[in-house]
Amino acid sequence: MGVPERLAGRMSMAEQHEYLRATFSRRTMIRGGAVTLGAVAGGAFVTGSTAQAAVPAPSGAPAAETVDGALVAPFGRHLAYGNDPRTEMTISWQVPVAVKKPFVRIGAHPWDLSRRIEAEVRALHTPAGVGASGDHTQYYLHAKLTHLRPGRTYYYGVGHDGFDPADAHLLGTLGTFTTAPAHKAPFTFTAFGDQGVSYHGLANDALILGQRPAFHLHAGDIAYADPSGGGKTTDSGFDARVWDQFLYQTESVAKSVPWMVSYGNHDMEAWYSPNGYGGQEARFTLPDNGPDRRNLPGVYSFTHGNTAVISLDPNDISFEIPANLGISGGTQTRWFEAQLKKYRAAKDIDFVVVFFHHCAYCTSTAHASEGGVRQEWVPLFEKYQVDLVINGHNHVYERTDVLKGGRVAKQLPIGGTAYPETDGVVYVTAGAAGRSLYAFSAEQSYEGHEKDLDSVASFVCVQGGKQAETVEWSRVRYLDYSFLRVDVTPAPKGRYATLKVQGIAETGERVDHFTVARRAK
Repeated sequence: MGVPERLAGRMSMAEQHEYLRATFSRRTMIRGGAVTLGAVAGGAFVTGSTAQAAVPAPSGAPAAETVDGALVAPFGRHLAYGNDPRTEMTISWQVPVAVKKPFVRIGAHPWDLSRRIEAEVRALHTPAGVGASGDHTQYYLHAKLTHLRPGRTYYYGVGHDGFDPADAHLLGTLGTFTTAPAHKAPFTFTAFGDQGVSYHGLANDALILGQRPAFHLHAGDIAYADPSGGGKTTDSGFDARVWDQFLYQTESVAKSVPWMVSYGNHDMEAWYSPNGYGGQEARFTLPDNGPDRRNLPGVYSFTHGNTAVISLDPNDISFEIPANLGISGGTQTRWFEAQLKKYRAAKDIDFVVVFFHHCAYCTSTAHASEGGVRQEWVPLFEKYQVDLVINGHNHVYERTDVLKGGRVAKQLPIGGTAYPETDGVVYVTAGAAGRSLYAFSAEQSYEGHEKDLDSVASFVCVQGGKQAETVEWSRVRYLDYSFLRVDVTPAPKGRYATLKVQGIAETGERVDHFTVARRAK
């Protein structure tokens, strides 16, 4: 059951959500509701807190039935930094059915794990009549660990009554994670967007694990449970169970590498909450230092060594896909500028990396460039000399020259170096993580196959439609599955710290590389 198409086209996501709530019978709502959140228990390594449900679960909902816990194995483990990556980590996972007393154990050695630390349960119910998985409940579990030691590797296990990872025969289920260091040190991170569930998504995960990154950035359109991506309730193709497949696929890397996500248009699932993010709030626990946790749970920042990372939500400013257009009322952009100002003034931060879904600059024939991003955020990228902007949305790899004022300030050939303090900003679209590929209007041009062009025909999405443009900034174009690797190297004060950026294909071949250099503080 969804919103009639004639109405959906004229309603925001929040309005559609309210329509559905009014339409469902009381029986359906009692059985379903939305995201039911609990509380993380206090204890060693844990901060107790009570989370707010995206939509309150109706009173009188029956308690979930459980089965013998010995017959249920956890899956889909994924990590995320807390507000301070040096001392905080969240462990999240899933179980296929309700279990009793889920918990985490953690320690410096696999043979010396802590007592049980109670986990928070978030039961996500998809209402009857919604897609292929209607009237279906998924169980997500989270434990937020605090007071950890910087730069230290921990072993952990997740379990519940009947399944204890400390038991000898279950030690093989243990995972590890490493907190961020307390000082500047070299590290690697990886990034991509638009993954979904596929062989190519799995292959990219395997390659990413091989890079041994400190963390991974996912620039939105995560699992594609909603294939339409319009933030509408009329999509009959929605299937919440795709998330089960995605988290199982991703576990190979995300159980040891913090998986820091940003939300794209396919991540707006209108059935769970007015902002479309109720499902994501059940599945992920991200830093809560953003400007508006109620409307923009995917907006946050964190630091690792000498690098600050900021996640933004372009659904708030997208002209192309306006389901959440204006949802923050300008709060996000004001917060973003305050973050940039803070990090540029910080004595221990050299680089600022920003990642989000919709592209400021791309020439793919599918979505191309987003005018809302150019209007709202590009002036801030330039004002505060952002060192690297990473996007998804277009299922290609594309990299610009160095831009300022929307024009080429400096050509950046493969192997070149950009100096953002004087040159401008470099933008990378890394949206070929696994979903079906798009196309370019111009020839491909990548490492070993350079086809430098003076101009490329493209368009920008503006209010009311698409506006044609001819651009000169498209430097690298590669049309196959790929991801981004960034090696961060600090330097003594006054010398150049570097970001060495590589585009890497699913084959393992390098398709692009360049350097961003900035004088260390």
